[in-house]
Amino acid sequence: MIGKTISHYRILEKIGQGGMGVVYKAEDLRLRRTVALKFLPPELTLNPDAKARFMHEARSASALEHPSICNIHEIGETEDGQLFICMACYDGEPLSARIASGSLDVDEALDIALQVAEGLAEASSRGIVHRDIKPGNILLTDSGRIKIVDFGLAKLAGATRITRTGTVMGTAAYMSPEQVRGENLDHRADIWALGAVLYEMITGRPPFGGDTELTVMYSIMNSDLVDVSQERPDVPPGLERVVNRMLAKDLSERYTDAAEVVRDLRQLTVTDMTRTSLSSPATAVGTGPQPSIAVMPFVDMSADRDQEYFCDGMAEEIMNALTHIEGLRVVARASAFAFKGRNEDIREIGRKLKVGTLLEGSVRKSGSRMRVTAELVNVQDGFRLWSERYDSDVEDVFAVQDDISLAIVDKLRLRLVSDDKEKLLRRHTEDPEALNLCLKGRFFWNKRTEENLRRAIDQYERAIARDPGYALAYSGLADCYIVLPDYSSVPPRTACPKAKDAVMRALELDDTLAEAHASLALVRTTYDWDWEGAEREFERAIKINPSYATAHYWFALHLMWMGRMEEAMKRIETARELDPLSLVINRNLAQICIFARRYDEAIEVLTRTIEMDPGFPVAHVLLGEVYSHKGMKKEALAEFRRELDSSGGFSPGVDTRIGSAYVRLGMRDEAEEVLSRLAVHAREAFVKPSDLAEVLFSLGENDRAFECLEEAFRERDKGVLGLKVYPVYDDVRSDPRFRELLSKMGLDG
Repeated sequence: MIGKTISHYRILEKIGQGGMGVVYKAEDLRLRRTVALKFLPPELTLNPDAKARFMHEARSASALEHPSICNIHEIGETEDGQLFICMACYDGEPLSARIASGSLDVDEALDIALQVAEGLAEASSRGIVHRDIKPGNILLTDSGRIKIVDFGLAKLAGATRITRTGTVMGTAAYMSPEQVRGENLDHRADIWALGAVLYEMITGRPPFGGDTELTVMYSIMNSDLVDVSQERPDVPPGLERVVNRMLAKDLSERYTDAAEVVRDLRQLTVTDMTRTSLSSPATAVGTGPQPSIAVMPFVDMSADRDQEYFCDGMAEEIMNALTHIEGLRVVARASAFAFKGRNEDIREIGRKLKVGTLLEGSVRKSGSRMRVTAELVNVQDGFRLWSERYDSDVEDVFAVQDDISLAIVDKLRLRLVSDDKEKLLRRHTEDPEALNLCLKGRFFWNKRTEENLRRAIDQYERAIARDPGYALAYSGLADCYIVLPDYSSVPPRTACPKAKDAVMRALELDDTLAEAHASLALVRTTYDWDWEGAEREFERAIKINPSYATAHYWFALHLMWMGRMEEAMKRIETARELDPLSLVINRNLAQICIFARRYDEAIEVLTRTIEMDPGFPVAHVLLGEVYSHKGMKKEALAEFRRELDSSGGFSPGVDTRIGSAYVRLGMRDEAEEVLSRLAVHAREAFVKPSDLAEVLFSLGENDRAFECLEEAFRERDKGVLGLKVYPVYDDVRSDPRFRELLSKMGLDG
């Protein structure tokens, strides 16, 4: 099987085998991701019962969506009729491997058991029983999240029981008494099995032993349970009570559902198990001395599900207000919104974002009425610190946002001075419809396509028409025009003056907007080439709002173009601390590493970025570029293919980087083809002259390349900002024409 392609999956290696299937690691050739494929063994392909059980497993498991459960992507069938399931593939080790080296720390065992219980509670709510919970089916991923794998014996509760002749389904050491007796099972069998796993994690051995499966089963039916405290005296009494109830042989004495187990295990984390008092403000709200929060995107509960922009906007408005509170670290939008639509455990979110609290909420709009719910959650234990429901007119949205922000300040026990309170409760418009239009504009702007940017421009202009004094609407309009040339054929000379006019109007109305100062700074850098003026504006923006990650990120790019690499690295690391899951910030950290010739660091950053989103634009081409600088031809070409496959068509910026790399890899003919495509496209739409120049310089056609650079200079082409640092210009830095161009741009200092 190794090396074969099944459907659109290329088999890489065998990673496991059990009674119900063989598992291979494979590459999804369409989505460029690593997956796991589980096949029904060939000798059982014609067995109707086995085949039915396999399909039953797939359908049941594919209905489950929970952070603790292995995700099912697809059910497929080979040309010869062999069934397979495509599942998520995780790096890590099975719990059985961890236990093999001895018992676990009690805290770690409790955390693992809690995550498994949460997954089983979700399965139970859908009527699904795993029937084979054991350490080998619990994967400890490298990210710290556990995954329940192989619902190989799962079936809908109450469905006709399917067994192999002469056998009892399950693994002996973790079977419940009713499973040993061969009775029909429900979710309480999974609770027993989890109790057996938890017992083994704590003591290093299963609760009931024996030399053979039969003796183990006899022990389960007839032997008394040895309390965990006799095996491990340091176990808190509360945990022993939970284990004993999970392993109660009498069903009437066992937990009735996994949700009860979750409740009691969570309670243990804040009673017997915690090392510090929850009465302490620091431990009550976060993971360290500084309170921290992530405002998650609000969920649209409206009947037509057409208020996503409003939900996102409300969360972002609260988020932006909280950034003005001294002493509170607020995670930036991109990282908080990375979890949108994902049913991820709050502790895992808190760990990834390094925050102590989460604000979650929902919005239901109907006509002029809305219902907003919000709750503040402590990620350490999942306990709710505060919750509230607001039923009001849409026009009262400002008051609702104010109430939520003040409640957060109160519950996190933050000291709010008068200046902080003024900033927190500040309103940039009194017109609810203008706010609504501005929220739509921001929603479309974040999608970053030409069509959506033009829709955003329309929304911002309509907001300004309703409230000509709305400074944030002008600032948003400026941001649209700033990035429009990056996503369309609109030249900078057309878009950037409009951006400048809008941002200057915003600052006339309100000189205290960090967003507007950051936008003006970017215009100063990318269009005016006013390096000192840009730096002053960046510093002003950051002084007004030190938590504004975008200002730090744009400032880092400015410093990179100036050749001040160490300062750029420090600045973008600050941006990444504020917005750790931002794909754009992580990708551009890699870009700075490339310009600084720190290629190994760039590989590390890009690999991490691609792990977060394998299809994120330009990440693969940058990784290929790094490989080309290191002479790794095979690896570079593989990354270029991945970028081209995911981009779905011609992209001047992508083709330019690939064309330059082709020359470094000794592939001049391919580079010439790239140049021809760029030239053809330039006859039909605006192509940055700097793109043509880069490929021409790589090919050694310096005269034509300098002509393109002169045109790029006249067009205020953003590509020339990299003249001082981009490796493609290394061979012509001593050319008088190059030095003259640097001088005209003020980059010769």
